[in-house]
Amino acid sequence: MKKEEQLSRIKRAFSYTKDIDVIVLLNTGNMDPNFLYFTGLKNGLFEYSYLILEKYKATLFTSSLEYETAIESVPEGMKVVKMDPSIDFRSEINAILKDKKVGMNDFFIPHGLYLLLMKRYNLKDTVDVSEALSKARLIKDELEIKSIKKAVSITKWAEMMIQKAFKEGITEKELAAKFDQISASLGSDSPSFETIVCFGKNAALPHHFPDNTKLKKGDFILIDAGAKVDNYCSDITRTFIFGEQNESDDYKAKLRMMKVVKDAQLRAIKAIKPGVKGSEIHKIAQDYIDTVDDGFYKGKFIHALGHSLGIEVHDGIGFSPGANQLLKPGMVITVEPGIYLPGFGGVRIEDDIVVTKDGAEVL
Repeated sequence: MKKEEQLSRIKRAFSYTKDIDVIVLLNTGNMDPNFLYFTGLKNGLFEYSYLILEKYKATLFTSSLEYETAIESVPEGMKVVKMDPSIDFRSEINAILKDKKVGMNDFFIPHGLYLLLMKRYNLKDTVDVSEALSKARLIKDELEIKSIKKAVSITKWAEMMIQKAFKEGITEKELAAKFDQISASLGSDSPSFETIVCFGKNAALPHHFPDNTKLKKGDFILIDAGAKVDNYCSDITRTFIFGEQNESDDYKAKLRMMKVVKDAQLRAIKAIKPGVKGSEIHKIAQDYIDTVDDGFYKGKFIHALGHSLGIEVHDGIGFSPGANQLLKPGMVITVEPGIYLPGFGGVRIEDDIVVTKDGAEVL
């Protein structure tokens, strides 16, 4: 990340706050996604490191374990301070925070740690800026979109290549492991989430995790997976029918489900443009699935049409019945309609799109 990209992100975050002088981000044993967003760091754990944002600069306080990684990787001009016990780094933090109105990510930081910070740095009052941080991350810059595109490309290639591994008797767990191997070989830093593989009737369970179910001829194969590239995620789902084509009613029913889901997705994507509410896009797909074929699939689309995508797989608002956020250029959102028939199987088709000034681009 370049200095100007970092400053642009900081400026955008502060634009969603009111009268905030400084924002304090503190990792725990886990890393606050906003820490990655504002630093662009791609290596290191940075446990209990502080990132302090002022309107025109950022300062990172980290231990000797991460110090060298930080000074080699942060944007040019960003200050990095070693939290060495022999140095009074706390006085430097106090100097930044003194008499300032401080914003904190209350959504991430545990309450006990929050109370400790209040006491340690004599903070009289803080403001929750978690919503402002979320809004800032909704609009992706060119660097973010570039990383997401790479991640999407890896996952799409893996979805194609994995079909060579389809064979009768393979288990969901085995196929998921093969998928992850392929994705890593194509350049994925890690999976975005635990790869979902569903065979047969398991495909009717949207969040089924791979088990020892074995693949049989005629089964649905649903694979929902993602890759990470430079901290950014993809999320792609494809559904297949295993075995030779035939004229059976079972096969025709599965083909029809796949066509209806694909048609619902295309209708939704076609309607995406700036100024439209996310809920309106969801309704287009929902209404089509509920009414097609005399309402045969009514009530069988049981989740939101999509979610924002970025450093986190679920990175903010998306396409749901309650999504009142207006779409804006630069938002990256999944479009994933599905039909789920318990005891029979399910179909989900998912792609990642970026909202453009004229509509939507499928990544």
